[in-house]
Amino acid sequence: MTETIYLDHAATTPMHPKVIDEMTDAMKNHYGNASSIHQIGRESKGILEEARLIFAKSINANPHEIIITSGGTESDNMAIIKTAEKRKDYGKHIITTAVEHPAVLEPMEHLESEGFEVTFLPVNEDGEITLEQVKEAIREDTILISIMYGNNEIGSLMPISAIGDYLKELDAKIIFHTDAVQAYGTEDIDVKRDNIDLLSVSAHKINGPKGIGFIYINQATVIPRLIMGGEQENNKRAGTENIPAIVGFKKAVELRMGNKKESRDLYSQHKRLFIKKLKNSGIDFNVNGSVEKSLPHILSIHIKGVPAEKLLIHLDLAKIAVSIGSACTAGNIEPSHVLIALYDEKHPAVEETIRISFGQGVTEEAINKTVDKIESACTFLKMN
Repeated sequence: MTETIYLDHAATTPMHPKVIDEMTDAMKNHYGNASSIHQIGRESKGILEEARLIFAKSINANPHEIIITSGGTESDNMAIIKTAEKRKDYGKHIITTAVEHPAVLEPMEHLESEGFEVTFLPVNEDGEITLEQVKEAIREDTILISIMYGNNEIGSLMPISAIGDYLKELDAKIIFHTDAVQAYGTEDIDVKRDNIDLLSVSAHKINGPKGIGFIYINQATVIPRLIMGGEQENNKRAGTENIPAIVGFKKAVELRMGNKKESRDLYSQHKRLFIKKLKNSGIDFNVNGSVEKSLPHILSIHIKGVPAEKLLIHLDLAKIAVSIGSACTAGNIEPSHVLIALYDEKHPAVEETIRISFGQGVTEEAINKTVDKIESACTFLKMN
């Protein structure tokens, strides 16, 4: 039986075996409600707070600034919608980019329907925005800037540190949020250094479980709860904590932070090898965005003259998993908003791009087999 080659780690990652072991133990032995005052409940509370400490350390935050959520989408929604609600008396202008994840774009569209004005910054040929664009977009009534750390489709990195420095210097009381879901685990994220007020993270991108993540809320930033009910998470996010998932998330963070540089170097090596193999194969292609100034695990390639959907089917039949964009828009017949922002809606790359993303377990042999299959599939598709 042919083994599946998984090259869609930007969509989600397989759980690390040690994460599964930790979660299994937690499900068996740590079933107490962390809000209960008896010993079993206190054990769960201790586990919860130990995890919060690990999460905080990973981004140089204080533990009480970490609020555990169901993942990146909830964290993004909370950061954007609740900040807007809290600060609407100061202004109704928000700045973001045209290439954000739907978990950011849809809340922005919702706020527009509520009377807020959103500036969507266009990106350059590398899929980036600049500090100058942000400076020019800021107005007296700007209350929130939400810009992703690294793009989930083409991997472009945004000037988060430069924006944070400028906002601190400006001292305009503008809240700065970044969706770091795709960047967490490879990039050097430091919320204090970069003057970030709100930051979103999800466990399933770093070989942790699905349905768990956190939002960092700077202690000087006050936003209302998105989910109301009990007084969990410092009264900022109601709901009984999912201890097994939190334990798995904690283990995934420990594993990733322990070898972050090694992972980054390995994924960069995979990316360079993939591009080299494609060039040697004679395939006519371009890389969307920048190769060097991007997340190491994401490679977006425009294979000229080959419809991406047909190529995806050929690769899937060969048990090779890649994607044609964000998994969160996989059921959408609309073309990628990121590629449209990078080019325009009529550019061939919009219909001829696949995304390769590297992660745990990817080998040089898997890359060689994938490029060989892409080459044979391209030859077949161009002949038929």
